[in-house]
Amino acid sequence: MQQEIRFATFNVCNLSQPGAKLYDNLSPLTEAEYRAKVAWTARQLDQLDADVIGLQEIFSMAALRDVLARSERYRDAALAGFDPPADPITGDTRLTPQVALISRLPLAAPATAYQLFPEGVALPAGSRDADRFARAPLHAQVVLPDQRIVDVIVIHLKSKRPDYHSGDHGDDAMLYAQANLRSLIRRGTEAVALRALLSYMDRDGRRPRVVLGDFNDTADAVTTAIVMGSGAAGVEGEQLNGRMFDCNQIQLGRDSLRNVGYTILHEGHHMTIDHVLVSEEFNPASRFAVGEVLDVTYLNDHLMQEKPEASDHGQVLVRLRLYPATPA
Repeated sequence: MQQEIRFATFNVCNLSQPGAKLYDNLSPLTEAEYRAKVAWTARQLDQLDADVIGLQEIFSMAALRDVLARSERYRDAALAGFDPPADPITGDTRLTPQVALISRLPLAAPATAYQLFPEGVALPAGSRDADRFARAPLHAQVVLPDQRIVDVIVIHLKSKRPDYHSGDHGDDAMLYAQANLRSLIRRGTEAVALRALLSYMDRDGRRPRVVLGDFNDTADAVTTAIVMGSGAAGVEGEQLNGRMFDCNQIQLGRDSLRNVGYTILHEGHHMTIDHVLVSEEFNPASRFAVGEVLDVTYLNDHLMQEKPEASDHGQVLVRLRLYPATPA
């Protein structure tokens, strides 16, 4: 039985069909640029060589299929994801970035996208799309080699880009501050909504879980801490129940003297905003552990090369080791 399982998260950066208009300040890809983007992304997937990969900034599932067809390791992989949904008001299809998942392990059921916030979670009145995620989390049930099912949730939380109202601009310091606050409120609300979804899943019984993606915040940020949650501290032996753990913090191979883990370069600063979180079933400190995190690797050399077809994010690769099955 395969005992090492590899999970990865990969923000591919604006994967779209050639000629598609994404943003006002971004020119559509030409045919040549598209071919280069597909080829680079396929090579990066092959270099990751993970069993399960969560992807962000997918504007076209057809473009992602072109990537898989170009790869060596994922031509036959299972693919889960959805093209951008229609505008809830106009009904028009908006080109908005979505998340997706590819897996060389089988899926137990079709994947589910959570477009709407859970009941009781909403942005302040008057906010745009107050009842929904900007990028719907994707939930897939992956079958491990020992036939155990692990819930994998791919996410992409709101960026730190200022959320201006129509007509506002960054020349006014107060408008800039308020736009940043709106972004923070949206990201924080999405984190609360994701924590609520994870809590609802816990009601269906204990099952290993992996949450991976672009959190647009560091591991020690309040928004990330909200997603991680807290255990039932008042119940003996259940202190870790419901919590998620940053693989970088609990990996066996962690070296406190050497840390080159970062996934973006922003204004000269190295930051890690892409994370892989695991439930207590992959934390050796839990009596319910079925495996452990061996190590975490960051693929970020391309960030220094500044190739136009490359992603502006590094990738995170996590190696897990499953414990041998214990007879009943």
